[in-house]
Amino acid sequence: MPASAPGTPVDAARERAVVAAVPTGLLVGGSWRDADRGATLAVDDPSTGDVLTEVADASPADALDALDAVLAAQAGWAATAPRERGEVLRRAFEITTERAEDLALLMTLEMGKPLAESRGEVAYGAEFLRWFSEEAVRAYGRWSTSPDGATRLLTMKQPVGPCLAITPWNFPLAMATRKIGPALAAGCTMILKPAAQTPLSALAFADILREAGLPDGVLAVLPSSRAGALVEPLLADARLRKVTFTGSTPVGKRLVAQAADNLQRVSMELGGNAPFLVFSDADLEAAVEGAVLAKMRNIGEACTAANRFLVHESVAEEFARRLAEKLEAMPVGRGTEPSTKVGPLITRQARDGVHELVADAVAGGATVLTGGEALDVPGSFYSPTVLTGVRADARLQQEEIFGPVAPVMTFSEDAEAVSLANSTEYGLVSYLWTRDVSRALKTAEALQSGMVGLNQGVVSNPAAPFGGVKASGFGREGGAEGIEEYLDTKYVGIRL
Repeated sequence: MPASAPGTPVDAARERAVVAAVPTGLLVGGSWRDADRGATLAVDDPSTGDVLTEVADASPADALDALDAVLAAQAGWAATAPRERGEVLRRAFEITTERAEDLALLMTLEMGKPLAESRGEVAYGAEFLRWFSEEAVRAYGRWSTSPDGATRLLTMKQPVGPCLAITPWNFPLAMATRKIGPALAAGCTMILKPAAQTPLSALAFADILREAGLPDGVLAVLPSSRAGALVEPLLADARLRKVTFTGSTPVGKRLVAQAADNLQRVSMELGGNAPFLVFSDADLEAAVEGAVLAKMRNIGEACTAANRFLVHESVAEEFARRLAEKLEAMPVGRGTEPSTKVGPLITRQARDGVHELVADAVAGGATVLTGGEALDVPGSFYSPTVLTGVRADARLQQEEIFGPVAPVMTFSEDAEAVSLANSTEYGLVSYLWTRDVSRALKTAEALQSGMVGLNQGVVSNPAAPFGGVKASGFGREGGAEGIEEYLDTKYVGIRL
């Protein structure tokens, strides 16, 4: 069915056709199959609560079948020429790009974000395929002479082996490509466990990889409503050699503990509590525009979303007023509507959790400049919200909001701003706005985060290493560093 032109409403028949085109089984050993005992799980549209479709619901037995399959394929894929591995990824990039409109609509239907943002995610996710198609041929080793001159030192890079990737619901395509891309480029096979709320994007992408020529068994995809039960036997099996996870810090900690028994390699991209610092000399108009991007991207449901706005007292009132005007003007609605800028949150439970944080802040004395309420309509919508006068002990200063809520606090000195920014267990990303180069570099060095956005509200880039410190995890995705997470270093000492 032809795609709707950008700016026009999406036809209901097209919605049904896009969903119907997605495989609904488990991908194991190169074939789509039913789950153990035929179990299925429903995929809902968060803007209406209606069921879009049902997909296979994998069991622990299915997980072990998948591990058998990727293990059987591991040696052959590792021996595949790096150029050919890269060409598979390149073909997948081209197919993904060609089908961007269908993939974007599918993502909006299962996750809720506006179509314009879904298109952006498809483009972003596809870039990981192109990037790692080029990195596949750059897994360099080295040759050197030992200090005493008697031995030659050869180092080489080899694939880690079968991997497990667990991805979240908020970026259902990009989180899959960001993990699958480097794993395949490095010569690793992989089991993908997509989020139960948003399995359709992952299933559609897996079908694209098959079309791009990925050999049977190299990738398995296992949607499941019982993530813990599915993952446990995999981590208990020493044949699995790596776990990569994007999600909450508590779940990440449990996975690290489980992986410890078999010393599986782990990379964790966990929670965030991003500070957004606005200094007195900042370009205020640009800072407000950056704040909208940093806060409202993905409806605020992003680990990189600005969570705390720390604004110099001399410009805080003006900043908050302008930000409230911007957010108040953003239309809320179903993501398929052309005018929509803010879609629904993923579930009503998530929406209610966001409101609890707002109510806690208001009870502590915060003022609502705009929003502050759930919308009384079908689905799980929350109004874009700006709060001022938020106390440091408010829950939303320490907890990840994961919604369209911007709490504003003030500071008077640079050192105070840095101290407030670092007063959290998390350390994924920080944002800062200033025209002073010295202040910018000094502050960037002092901020305890794995990434810093300097005068920009979006930091994610396939060519850059993405990841955090402290309770935000460890390991990096993207950039030249991304493929290293899937490679072991072997040293050979040669006596001449």
